[in-house]
This record gives sequence, C-alpha cells and structure tokens, in this order.
Amino acid sequence: MRIRHIAIFSAAVLAGALAGSLVGPHPAEAVARELIELQRDVTSLLQGQKDLSTQVTQDHTIMKTLIEQSNDNVAKLGATMSSLQKSVQDVQANSGARLDTMSTQVQGLSDNLEEIKSRLGKLNQQLVDLQNSVQSLDGKISGAAAPAPATGTATPTTSTVAPPNSSAVPGGAPSADTLYSNGLRDITSGKYDLARSEFQDYLKYYGDTDLASNAQFYLGEIAYSQKNYDLAVAEYEKVLNNYPKSFKLAPARLKKGMALIERGQKTGGVRELREVVRRYPGTEEDRRARAKLKELGVTVTPTR
Repeated sequence: MRIRHIAIFSAAVLAGALAGSLVGPHPAEAVARELIELQRDVTSLLQGQKDLSTQVTQDHTIMKTLIEQSNDNVAKLGATMSSLQKSVQDVQANSGARLDTMSTQVQGLSDNLEEIKSRLGKLNQQLVDLQNSVQSLDGKISGAAAPAPATGTATPTTSTVAPPNSSAVPGGAPSADTLYSNGLRDITSGKYDLARSEFQDYLKYYGDTDLASNAQFYLGEIAYSQKNYDLAVAEYEKVLNNYPKSFKLAPARLKKGMALIERGQKTGGVRELREVVRRYPGTEEDRRARAKLKELGVTVTPTR
C-alpha cells in the first residue's frame, strides 16, 4: 500500500511540474533545470520504492523462518509432552506391581526374623535340656555306687533313642532350614521358579513344621507376582483352610482379595478385603485393604 502511494505522489508531482512549465512564462533554461531536478526526485523516489520492497521481502522471509521455527518447537514440545505422559502412565501402571514386589520382600525379611527367633528359642530349649541332663548325670556320679556282686559280671543296661521319623525325606535332601532359607532368598531376588520348587519341596518333606504355612503363603506370592491370579487364589486359600493358627492369615486373605479383583471378580475381592478390615483392625493389612477399597469407591467404616 505504501509503495502505491509513493508512485501516485511521484506521478502527481511530475504532472504538476509539467503543467506549471506549460502555463507559466518561464524561460527555457529554468524549465530544463526544473525538469532535471524533477527527474532526480523521481529517480530518488523509485530507488526508495525499490529499497522498501527489498526490505519488505527480507522481513517477510525472516518472519516466515521464525514461524517455521516456532512450529518446529511446538511440535517437539508436543512430542515431549506425549512421551512424558506415556512415562507417567507406565509408572502408574507398574506402581501396583512394584508395591506388591516390595511387600513380598518385606514379608521375606520379616519371616527371616521370625525364623531366627524360632531357632533361638529352640537353641535355648536345647540348652536348658542339656543343663538338666548334666545336672542329672552329676547327681548320679556323686551318689553312692552300689558294690559289684561277688559272682558274675553285671551286664550294663543301655537305653536306645528312636531316631526322628525321616522316612519321608530322601537321602541327600536339603534340611528344612536350608530349603526355607533358600526359598526366601530366591523369592526376594525375583527367582520365582526356583523359589517355587524350593517351597514345594519344603511342604513335601517338612509339611508339619512351624514354617509350613509360610512356605504355602509364598507359593501364592509367587503366582501373584507372575500374574497367575487363579493359581494365587488357590494357594492363598490353602493357607486359610489348612493353617488356622498361622500368622500369615491376614496377608493371605488380603492378597486373595486383591487376586480376585485382578481376575475380574470384584464382588468376591471386596468381600475378602472387608473381612480383613473386620478381623485384623489396626494392622498393616487393614490399612492396605482400606486403601484398595477406597480406590474401588467402596465405603468402609473409619478406623477407630
């Protein structure tokens, strides 16, 4: 628009000059001088028009480059945001599995502590029994010995102790402590198949020991970690049905409820979680059950 105005103005000035030269009685020399000056002005205006056009073209090119760069930056920012959103979604999807794995590891550490306490208790009892035996033997030695009979030799009496019943344990099989400790080590390090075999052997050979219910519980944990929720429910049910005095009852019922929910049986899962809240108030299992119920939108009674 500006260039168009300059051209119109130049034409008007030239026309006015020509008209003035024709109308007024100027001398020929003055008219020629004015024409030269007018031509110079027109040339200057045309050059200014050209310069202005060049500047506009350059500005347009720069603006176009800036717009393209802005579009590229916006596209890169959009891709970055999409990647970040996907990462957040992945973290949210995996957070539950990671928490379950951490819970299993904590359970394993807790059981290691319980096992150590159990062993210390057994060692203490063995020490008491040994002390009693020593005192009894010392009393017998200190007592008066009966004189030997004049004829014949006395036949010493020996007491035989029956060996523990180990008919179910094959020769060379690992001990109960070894199997259980290896199972705990392997489950906490994520070697689930190996841990499953060790806990199954423990139940096969030492199913009547104090830690049998723990071994059964960990078979459920392994199945749950491998997302085999049908098997996990079955393994947890064995803890609840076969070991009524186990201290794994609360975590077994909690994880059974979660496994039921994972395989789409929300009603059954909610029922199990409510049972955890009712039977084990104030425990860690109670807290986790309440959190899961809240996540599902299920109303629970507040903690007293």
